[in-house]
Amino acid sequence: MDEIDKSILLHLQENARVSMTELGKKVGLSTPATNERVKKLEDKGVIKGYRAIINPEKMNKHVTAFILFDTRRCEAFREFCRIHPHVIECHRLAGQFSYLVKIITESVKNLEEFIDEAMEYGQPSTLINLSSTVEYKPFS
Repeated sequence: MDEIDKSILLHLQENARVSMTELGKKVGLSTPATNERVKKLEDKGVIKGYRAIINPEKMNKHVTAFILFDTRRCEAFREFCRIHPHVIECHRLAGQFSYLVKIITESVKNLEEFIDEAMEYGQPSTLINLSSTVEYKPFS
């Protein structure tokens, strides 16, 4: 991966809807060359996909929480997180806690219900997000 590929990735992280013509101008390539580079990055799995970033508050979801979870029932807990509608991320950790789960939901009541359900799998430690200083920061 060269500097042009890294530049392409940075621009796509900032705006995945940019046209190949505009992206080519930003990185100094023709449109066909840019298309080819992006296709290769997709084929190699460097680019996993493209998504829309949704504002949770516009979807009436005003509570974001991070739950550190200590469990010995890892397989069952992962499956619980996969199917639970409020879980948007679940990460396996090394250290004191087994997992970090990110929840976005409509209310503290829904968060409490999630915690009650999840306690079957182990011990949670919940942190409610007040605000986010950095979100969706591109990386290279």
